[in-house]
Amino acid sequence: MSFERRNVSELAHELGVEPLLLYRWRKEYREKGSLSFPGNGVKALSEESKKFAELEKRLLDAETERDILKKALGILSGSGRLSTSLSGTTTSKDGRLS
Repeated sequence: MSFERRNVSELAHELGVEPLLLYRWRKEYREKGSLSFPGNGVKALSEESKKFAELEKRLLDAETERDILKKALGILSGSGRLSTSLSGTTTSKDGRLS
């Protein structure tokens, strides 16, 4: 829109915005193209940022799963139903290996 007009101040007045804001928007559009205005508070992420966000999410999921498994193991070990040795083998209450 502002690329087609010579008078940016006039266009800014028609749109109800300050001319400096219109200049900033135009500059951002020139630099980032379609990524410049993602809308509704959605971040425009580069491919690297998207990959990083995905890896962070996967790490958080893995840590949550690990914590759940640790808690379950603690409950089972504390109840006398299972006993885990340092070697990783488990024994039941009557001493049988599994």
